[in-house]
Amino acid sequence: MKPLVKSKALLATALLTLVTSSLWAQNKSIYHKGWIDFNKNGRKDVFEDPAEPVEKRIADLLSQMTLEEKTCQQATLYGYKRVLRDEMPTPNWKNEVWKDGIANIDEELNNLTSHTDDAPTQYSYPYSKHASAINTIQKWFVEETRLGIPVDFTNEGIHGLNHDRATPLPAPIGIGSSWDKALVLRAGQTVGREAKALGYTNIYVPILDPARDQRWGRVVECYGEDPYLIAELGKQMTLGVQSQGVASTLKHFAVYSVPKGGRDGNTRTDPHVAPREMYQLYLYPFRRVIQEAQPLGVMSSYNDWDGVPITGSYFFLTELLRQKFGFTGYVVSDSEAVEYLYSKHHVAADMKGAVKQAIDAGLNVRTNFSMPQTYIMPLRELVKEGSVSMKTLNHSVADVLRVKFKLGLFDQPYVANPKAADKLVHTAADEDFALQLNRESMVLLKNENKLLPLDKSKLKNILVTGPLAGEKSYAISRYGPSHNPVTSVLEGIKTFAGASVKVDYAQGCQVTDATWPESEIIPTPLTAAEQAGIDSAVAKARQADVVIAVVGENERQVGESLSRTGLNLPGRQLQLLQALQATGKPVVMVMINGQPLTINWENRYLPAILEAWFPGPQSGRVVAETLFGLNNPGGKLSITFPKTTGQIEFNFPFKPASQANQPTSGPNGYGKTSVNGALYPFGYGLSYTTFSYSNLQIIQPSQHSQNDITVTVDVTNTGNVKGDDVVQLYLKDVVSSVTTYEYDLRGFERVPLAPGEKKTVKFTLHPDDLALLDKNMNWTVEPGKFRVMIGSSSEDIKLKAEFEVVD
Repeated sequence: MKPLVKSKALLATALLTLVTSSLWAQNKSIYHKGWIDFNKNGRKDVFEDPAEPVEKRIADLLSQMTLEEKTCQQATLYGYKRVLRDEMPTPNWKNEVWKDGIANIDEELNNLTSHTDDAPTQYSYPYSKHASAINTIQKWFVEETRLGIPVDFTNEGIHGLNHDRATPLPAPIGIGSSWDKALVLRAGQTVGREAKALGYTNIYVPILDPARDQRWGRVVECYGEDPYLIAELGKQMTLGVQSQGVASTLKHFAVYSVPKGGRDGNTRTDPHVAPREMYQLYLYPFRRVIQEAQPLGVMSSYNDWDGVPITGSYFFLTELLRQKFGFTGYVVSDSEAVEYLYSKHHVAADMKGAVKQAIDAGLNVRTNFSMPQTYIMPLRELVKEGSVSMKTLNHSVADVLRVKFKLGLFDQPYVANPKAADKLVHTAADEDFALQLNRESMVLLKNENKLLPLDKSKLKNILVTGPLAGEKSYAISRYGPSHNPVTSVLEGIKTFAGASVKVDYAQGCQVTDATWPESEIIPTPLTAAEQAGIDSAVAKARQADVVIAVVGENERQVGESLSRTGLNLPGRQLQLLQALQATGKPVVMVMINGQPLTINWENRYLPAILEAWFPGPQSGRVVAETLFGLNNPGGKLSITFPKTTGQIEFNFPFKPASQANQPTSGPNGYGKTSVNGALYPFGYGLSYTTFSYSNLQIIQPSQHSQNDITVTVDVTNTGNVKGDDVVQLYLKDVVSSVTTYEYDLRGFERVPLAPGEKKTVKFTLHPDDLALLDKNMNWTVEPGKFRVMIGSSSEDIKLKAEFEVVD
């Protein structure tokens, strides 16, 4: 048959099946052994044949798609209660734009409210009910649309799957503080398994943004500040998710995490990042994870870089992402990023102009909290008038279809066994795993005179105080599981202490005062009620053997759109701590927070400080176990704690003399800054035991620049209790053609050790670990000496050795 005749015949068949698709689904099964007749034409097309190569299946399906069907594969439909108003398909869906299909449905029936007891949908729980509901919705798209293209069901999952009663994990900044690659891999596997069981096929995780401004509200959602640490953990999360047959979508690409002044506004605009810094810090985790884990998704960000919005940038979305990094999945916009091209950035006159910029740049799927036709209709107009070529549209649609084929949606679009979800989601083993990840996220910042761990056999009366002692809301936050029961720190301590120890409680103060955040600028006197709250805590402290003060932030001070200009404890919390310390009783400070805080007075005058970040719902149990020694804290800071916000930017890695080791005076008038050095450096964290390092060995098969190099070191637990140490390898390019960082993190291992136990830790340095961006902005390994440094933090270097590369 001639191509033209064949295309006309296919068109006639398509028109006929469009009219009769509902009757076909009722009267003749489209489901056959080993394949599904998605287009309902009674024969196995190439795109329906699992044995055919993916690219041939894509080409065949594209050849059958109309403009309407293609453009529908370019937009997100937000799920129930966001945009979609129906829990289940209705007859009216035949009148909606998605009658021709849709790229993805986001957060569908997941019970997205985190702080209420009433579920907004009846289908989120039990888990099997949700899986069946997703099948019903998928079935509508397979059976009631002309070509039956399955939907990609997307969801969030940065600290556990964003679903009703899924397994909850600590905040990503806490996950980063674990420095445990194996546990992060398991976290990804858990998120992926639960997603798969519930019917989700694509999870927006991990966040690979380096958090380089401690004021930025979304620090809580990041793994830390160092690109190598982020890349290593992000790689494990991605591999874990995708090992379960679910797509991982990286976010936020790119240069998103440094908005001017750390202000987390609508557009996160004007990042002050030089090109070299952009490649070395902000693009590094994306490059590594894309090349080493092959994620199927990337989310484009709101912000601009050097005056060009990312979501409208061909350079970022095509040249960098696809041509240089090798990404082969589909790019989805952050919500409203396309609209911001005209409404915030003003680089387009209207929505139609914004749509053209986005698709020409390489965006595949637009997301916003509005009906998908607000993007689809302008796109159709642009194609019809020739402003966007059919070639461009076909290429974009093919990227979306490729992901759907790789996910197996054209082979099995449904949850195979919905009932199994009840045994696969949030199991007892999952709860144990989440508990362990919470334990490993604890970071001991100070322990003067070994006040911790507390010995309850020597205690009769404990005061638990502070605005977060009885609080629970921080454990259930956006982009994670909802409606899990939470144990407060107060409850955890009471349970652990048991009946032999009296545990008293006084709130002391609120997280913030009535005038906050203005009170951070202009101090206001304590009200009578505030003074009474502090006085009550002080009175009880005088009767206690030890005071445990739980202070910090809740979800209303830190998070998306919640940046701060000051990082002191908010409200009256410092005044509470000062009053408690004045009693002479030992005060243990437990921090619940999502970003580094400038706790200078607290560090100087309080004997013990535990950083718990935003732990999961088991927070009370984990904090109690740590304070009383059942859990030996082994976490390390993944972000620098500055002494003051005036030091920002203050991070690791850093360029020579940019923030440390400055002279106290100089002959030409230069000298010290008024405040210097970190309060707590990157990689820092104490333990209830001690460790020693020895026998540093470098094994270099040859001095060729393309060879791997092996580094080994022995670490020994020299204390009396078991504990974990995070052995950190730093690398310095001694002399280079361009200024490099003082040194870079290039390896780490979390090692559990019994008292007296010694283990040999092995690291492998790859050529990429030695590479720098030369004067021509090319990655290269230059000949010369490299210094290997082994330490327990970025500032506590224990051993050093050198090797040389000659060509």
